[in-house]
Amino acid sequence: MQHPTGALRPVAPIGAGNSTSRAVHGTDPGVESAVARLRVMAPPSLLPRTLIAAGLADAYASVDSPVGPVFIAWNTRGISMVSLADDAGRFEEQFGREIGRPLHRVEALPPRLARVVGRRLAGDRPAPVPVDLRGRSPFEEAVLRKALEIPAGEVRPYGWIAAEIGSPKAVRAVGTALGHNPIPLLIPCHRVVRSDGHIGQYSMGGPEVKRRVLTAEGLDLDRLETLARHGIRYIGSDTTKIFCMPTCRLARRIMAKHQVEFTSLPDTRRAGYRPCRACRPAAAAA
Repeated sequence: MQHPTGALRPVAPIGAGNSTSRAVHGTDPGVESAVARLRVMAPPSLLPRTLIAAGLADAYASVDSPVGPVFIAWNTRGISMVSLADDAGRFEEQFGREIGRPLHRVEALPPRLARVVGRRLAGDRPAPVPVDLRGRSPFEEAVLRKALEIPAGEVRPYGWIAAEIGSPKAVRAVGTALGHNPIPLLIPCHRVVRSDGHIGQYSMGGPEVKRRVLTAEGLDLDRLETLARHGIRYIGSDTTKIFCMPTCRLARRIMAKHQVEFTSLPDTRRAGYRPCRACRPAAAAA
């Protein structure tokens, strides 16, 4: 505070006999008692919740799926791991080995995340599933995010993903990346099949689990495998002169009497057909 003369008014030192001094310096027994009563132990869940919110730890819970209960781990960035819920201890060990962050079990997913997961498991492709792919290489992340684009009830060959991400010769590397998919079901690596049309392997339980998931999504596996045995790779329409991959939603609309079967991409070109813009079948032959 300034004196009328403009000089600073000296502030008197806070004396020991001043009640304000006792409050400031903590010497007033009444104040100390009040402060002591305000002390509350932090809840045990505070640190895990804080770490999860910062993306430095993850929570996990069991969720029903087309293949039975699965464990889903997540943090504030998104879902980080999915696995069959057969053994919590084994899941925690796998998470520690592959992800390396602290993991805490909880009763259920947060309501908003649970709704998104439920929609996605029901085949709703537009449902925005947040995923945490930290630790994956740019190539692996590109492969996994491209797999997210495959609609339920349809499949694409490994070569299609390789071509779509600009690495048409990296078919084997695509298979390796999908084989190490940390978020199966939600990142639908089960919708990627061999180039000959056979369904191939599946990291979360093998071919039989893959068949169950694809069947639950509405894929006609018997027809797909019949076409594969006969070497049929594409289905065209003699009315539109457009050809698709066999499981494309547009191919399924073609009436049987207008369907034309092709065994190779050159066959479609010789017949004057153009590729479907939805399934982009030319990429599969790249």
